[in-house]
Amino acid sequence: MSTWRKGHLGTSSSEPLTVIVIGNGPSGICLSYLLSGYTPYVKADAVHPHPLLHRKLTEAPGVSILDQDLDYLSEGLEGRCQSPVALLFDALLRPDTDFGGTMESVLTWKHQKERAIPHVVLGRNLPGGAWHSIEGSMVTLSQGQWMGLPDLQVKEWVCRKRRGLRNSRATAGDIAHYYRDYVTKKGLGHNFVSGAVVTAVEWGTPESSGSGVRDPGPLFQVSGFLTTEDQSQQPFSLCARNVVLATGTSDSPARLGIPGEALPFVHYELSALEAAMRAGTVSPASDSVLIVGAGLSAADAVLYARHYNIPVIHAFRRPVDDPGLVFNQLPKMLYPEYHKVHQMMRERSILSPSPYEGYRSLPEHQLVLLKEDRQAVFQDSQGLQKVFGVALVLVLIGSHPDLSFLPGAGANLAMDPDQPLSAKRNPIDVDPFTYQSARQEGLYAVGPLAGDNFVRFVQGGALAVASSLLRKEARKPP
Repeated sequence: MSTWRKGHLGTSSSEPLTVIVIGNGPSGICLSYLLSGYTPYVKADAVHPHPLLHRKLTEAPGVSILDQDLDYLSEGLEGRCQSPVALLFDALLRPDTDFGGTMESVLTWKHQKERAIPHVVLGRNLPGGAWHSIEGSMVTLSQGQWMGLPDLQVKEWVCRKRRGLRNSRATAGDIAHYYRDYVTKKGLGHNFVSGAVVTAVEWGTPESSGSGVRDPGPLFQVSGFLTTEDQSQQPFSLCARNVVLATGTSDSPARLGIPGEALPFVHYELSALEAAMRAGTVSPASDSVLIVGAGLSAADAVLYARHYNIPVIHAFRRPVDDPGLVFNQLPKMLYPEYHKVHQMMRERSILSPSPYEGYRSLPEHQLVLLKEDRQAVFQDSQGLQKVFGVALVLVLIGSHPDLSFLPGAGANLAMDPDQPLSAKRNPIDVDPFTYQSARQEGLYAVGPLAGDNFVRFVQGGALAVASSLLRKEARKPP
């Protein structure tokens, strides 16, 4: 890291880098691993349980997956993801996991330094990205084994650290530590710069060189500042031939857009509830904490508040039995705590004859106004209004990516440029087998920005990008 800080970030560099990755979460870490010369091959004696995929894998023995046709290999695969390459890489890493199996990966990894592509990974936090911002004791939604990166299983790492997986799931603190450890163990640290905030990415059209030959692609100028150890801000400006967006979507919390939302008792992160408890603003004897939202973040807040006997009003717009609610899509055996919240939402609503002491749910209610005296005004599906006094408001209704550093905040890169960019509804439009932007050559997007929302599947995007960049490098004149 120090080499990058002194040699590249301190001054504007005229020699362009091959790749700059913006974001150091799981997507950025996995991509750095692949760009560092770690190369996946199919084990010579491997038998994949998917017959068609097994046949295709035997057609090119000894050829790296990165050098094969990802479109051809992924054809016919089905699973819990829309991305064909994500399904392919997942099938190679965890061949029978969707059937409850524990079959080993069919891949073996070789470190071939001659295949490495120079790159730098810029991140605001330590390697692991937003995982360092999540309350450490929270249990992950995905099974622990699905949170792992190539060639270092979470289960192995947990055993070495003498920790345990709860109900096959890990805590957010464990996973954040695992990602940081992964960068160290795989020798990737020299590619990573923490404390780097990107403020602008600009690009132009390819220019002709002096010999009249056009350069192979546009040059990107990446500017920002580095927060140093003494908290001063050191500006940097880097040039690159390719930029990969791996920033995730947790930057900008979604807002309700109602009067009073800017009042000081309205917050968008669970950490605000923890701070209010420490300050004594909320307690078992205070007015209720209002939690708005019906996703897993809202459920985590309910569980946290109930653990400390903090009274809760839980409001959400959908009916409890709406099939779109995430609770209706999770297996009860694996996620008992979330199903407990779902049960409370159903049985302890204002509509039931005996609301549960300390928790009240307001299904099909919209918060329409917040007053300075901490009165919250709701409207139900019939248009009737109700008013409750609250101590604190937590709005947990999702988040949007912050791509303000891109021209037009990246709006023109989305599938539908006329609609807001959204990981679930309107991600960046990318080629499904290279993850290169459909709108801008040399610009790539991985992870939630490209519509891949689980760690288990973001690694496929990294595989696609690495394969694409390796092919570009092979085409470069000597």
